[in-house]
Amino acid sequence: MSFEKINFKEKLSKFSKYWEPKVIAKLNDYEFKLVKIKDEFIWHHHEETDEAFIVLDGVMYIEFEDRTIKLSEGEMLVVPKRTKHRPYADKETHIMIVE
Repeated sequence: MSFEKINFKEKLSKFSKYWEPKVIAKLNDYEFKLVKIKDEFIWHHHEETDEAFIVLDGVMYIEFEDRTIKLSEGEMLVVPKRTKHRPYADKETHIMIVE
């Protein structure tokens, strides 16, 4: 087994496209993904797994059918499986998704 630290800023500097998650680590059945986001993503849900959003820098919003939750740097939210949601950000934001 290899022990290597992961530097988020270094990994984020290696790509520029929005909404294209990059897997940076795996833990059991979970994947840790870094993502640059801006503007809107599609309405969707995950049938089999919860999804965690962790904001590394910037501000993002997650819209649900009945409300919108704002997440700022250093905050996270777990969206339960089968919950319809739509993430978006007004400006470039860096997040980690765990699913």
